Amino acid sequence: MTAPGQTPTRPFALPERPAIDLGKLAADRLRRLRAGLAGAPFDAIVLTEPESILYATGYRSMPGQVFRTHRMAAIVTGDDLWLVCTAADAPAAAASGIPVERLVPFGRFYVEAAAPDEALTRMADRHPDLETALETALGQLPPGTRVARETGTTLATEARMIKLPDEVALLRYAARLCEAAVGAALAGAGPGTTERELAEVISATMSAGGADPRFIVATTGERSALADVVPTERAWRPGETARFDVGCVVDGYWSDIGRTAVLGEPSARQREVYAAVHAGEQAQLEAARPGITAGELFRLGFEATGAGVPSYRRQHCGHGIGLSIYEPPIIAPGGDTPLRAGMTFCFETPYYELGWGGMMVEDTVVITGDGYEMLCSGERDLLVVPA
Repeated sequence: MTAPGQTPTRPFALPERPAIDLGKLAADRLRRLRAGLAGAPFDAIVLTEPESILYATGYRSMPGQVFRTHRMAAIVTGDDLWLVCTAADAPAAAASGIPVERLVPFGRFYVEAAAPDEALTRMADRHPDLETALETALGQLPPGTRVARETGTTLATEARMIKLPDEVALLRYAARLCEAAVGAALAGAGPGTTERELAEVISATMSAGGADPRFIVATTGERSALADVVPTERAWRPGETARFDVGCVVDGYWSDIGRTAVLGEPSARQREVYAAVHAGEQAQLEAARPGITAGELFRLGFEATGAGVPSYRRQHCGHGIGLSIYEPPIIAPGGDTPLRAGMTFCFETPYYELGWGGMMVEDTVVITGDGYEMLCSGERDLLVVPA
């Protein structure tokens, strides 16, 4: 029989994927960015953060997700948009809807086409590097255009911080897909199941739901105290904790959720610690509303968890999420940013004890006009797997 505050594991069906017009979403994001630009002391902004480039252009670069040194830039004005990208990116960027005449390529990459005058076959060797290509693109702007760089203004950050309804829908789906993935892994788990086997099911479920798996922390026993590690062949044994911290990306939007399970009947200590981390997140949820600061949310989560775990220490208790896994504001000491309707967060108060194990519950929420909406399912109890 399952004790109060515990939930027996059961199969999870894949959530229904929202029907989002990504072209419309890209246009809506660009309008929001331009609305901020209209009130800025400059006429154009050069974006260099990959997530901001995606926000403005709708183009999601595969090389940009693979190579740490990959570079691009976007120039946004009140009525124009340019993408400065590698010659390898150019055909895909054009296919995403960016006019060829607004692509300024650099580097060497060759493609062919049936039509000999195809513009996309002439992208190689136009510019040697990003800086030169960007200079060419900026030279196309009207004389006297005042240009700001993303690193010198918070315009893009402010635009991205308040989510559009379709962005919230994608974040909700990504979060619930992660929940379904953990549920699927636990539904087939038992004594002897390895961390790698748990991770394989989670990854496969994410992929089946149309997401890109990005990180899968599936740790058991003493290894559950290791915050961010890759799965191993360690077998799960009765009485042990399994801690999951997993995330995937859906159309550019991240998820990051945490769940905890025990194989067999939880011990008194396991129940007490989980109750503490649950209470910490619950305190944040109950206080979440426009106007409260990120620092105050940290204090509430930290104190509520510490009441059940006196040795509790923590550097942050959550973070914004969107096109990046960590977006401002971070829920940390001294955070003076007030919450606003439309902001999306991951709330978390995990506990790690070397030699014993770790426990966490992490959920995604959107701040509403008078509180918050849970984007996860809301099922946050300690999970129990029959031993």
